[in-house]
Amino acid sequence: MTQNFDKLGQTYESAREDMAKAEAGNKAACARVRKTMQDIKNLAQEIRKEMLELRDAGGKPAAPAPKAPPKPGGMGGMGGMGR
Repeated sequence: MTQNFDKLGQTYESAREDMAKAEAGNKAACARVRKTMQDIKNLAQEIRKEMLELRDAGGKPAAPAPKAPPKPGGMGGMGGMGR
Protein backbone atom coordinates (compact mmCIF):
# COMPACT_ATOMS: atom_id res chain seq x y z
CA MET A 1 0.00 0.00 0.00
CA THR A 2 1.07 3.55 -0.57
CA GLN A 3 1.95 6.01 2.13
CA ASN A 4 -0.98 8.19 1.02
CA PHE A 5 -3.40 5.28 1.39
CA ASP A 6 -2.27 4.71 4.96
CA LYS A 7 -2.60 8.43 5.67
CA LEU A 8 -6.12 8.39 4.20
CA GLY A 9 -7.17 5.71 6.68
CA GLN A 10 -5.63 7.60 9.59
CA THR A 11 -7.32 10.84 8.53
CA TYR A 12 -10.69 9.10 8.29
CA GLU A 13 -10.32 7.56 11.73
CA SER A 14 -9.30 10.87 13.28
CA ALA A 15 -12.48 12.51 11.92
CA ARG A 16 -14.87 10.06 13.61
CA GLU A 17 -14.83 11.83 16.99
CA ASP A 18 -15.38 15.25 15.41
CA MET A 19 -18.23 13.80 13.33
CA ALA A 20 -20.03 12.70 16.49
CA LYS A 21 -19.50 16.15 18.03
CA ALA A 22 -20.74 17.85 14.86
CA GLU A 23 -23.90 15.74 14.84
CA ALA A 24 -24.48 16.86 18.43
CA GLY A 25 -24.45 20.49 17.29
CA ASN A 26 -20.83 21.56 17.88
CA LYS A 27 -20.13 24.18 15.18
CA ALA A 28 -16.34 24.06 15.61
CA ALA A 29 -16.42 20.30 15.08
CA CYS A 30 -18.41 20.91 11.86
CA ALA A 31 -15.58 23.10 10.58
CA ARG A 32 -13.00 20.46 11.50
CA VAL A 33 -15.01 17.77 9.71
CA ARG A 34 -15.27 19.93 6.59
CA LYS A 35 -11.50 20.52 6.64
CA THR A 36 -10.84 16.81 7.14
CA MET A 37 -13.15 15.95 4.25
CA GLN A 38 -11.15 18.32 2.02
CA ASP A 39 -7.94 16.60 3.16
CA ILE A 40 -9.48 13.21 2.35
CA LYS A 41 -10.50 14.45 -1.10
CA ASN A 42 -6.95 15.64 -1.79
CA LEU A 43 -5.42 12.39 -0.55
CA ALA A 44 -7.85 10.38 -2.70
CA GLN A 45 -6.80 12.42 -5.74
CA GLU A 46 -3.12 11.73 -5.00
CA ILE A 47 -3.83 8.01 -4.65
CA ARG A 48 -5.70 8.10 -7.95
CA LYS A 49 -2.66 9.66 -9.64
CA GLU A 50 -0.38 7.04 -8.09
CA MET A 51 -2.62 4.25 -9.36
CA LEU A 52 -2.65 5.68 -12.88
CA GLU A 53 1.15 5.88 -12.81
CA LEU A 54 1.30 2.31 -11.54
CA ARG A 55 -1.04 1.16 -14.32
CA ASP A 56 0.96 2.96 -16.99
CA ALA A 57 4.24 1.52 -15.67
CA GLY A 58 2.88 -2.03 -15.98
CA GLY A 59 2.52 -2.65 -12.24
CA LYS A 60 5.88 -1.21 -11.24
CA PRO A 61 6.39 2.16 -9.52
CA ALA A 62 6.73 4.78 -12.23
CA ALA A 63 10.08 6.43 -12.80
CA PRO A 64 10.23 10.05 -13.93
CA ALA A 65 9.89 10.36 -17.70
CA PRO A 66 13.13 11.22 -19.51
CA LYS A 67 13.30 14.55 -21.30
CA ALA A 68 13.04 14.46 -25.08
CA PRO A 69 16.27 15.40 -26.91
CA PRO A 70 16.25 18.85 -28.54
CA LYS A 71 15.40 18.98 -32.24
CA PRO A 72 18.20 19.89 -34.64
CA GLY A 73 18.19 23.58 -35.52
CA GLY A 74 16.44 24.58 -32.33
CA MET A 75 13.68 26.52 -34.10
CA GLY A 76 11.20 23.72 -34.62
CA GLY A 77 11.52 23.75 -38.41
CA MET A 78 10.97 27.48 -38.82
CA GLY A 79 14.50 28.04 -40.15
CA GLY A 80 14.88 31.21 -38.11
CA MET A 81 11.95 32.93 -39.79
CA GLY A 82 8.77 34.26 -38.25
CA ARG A 83 10.00 35.54 -34.93
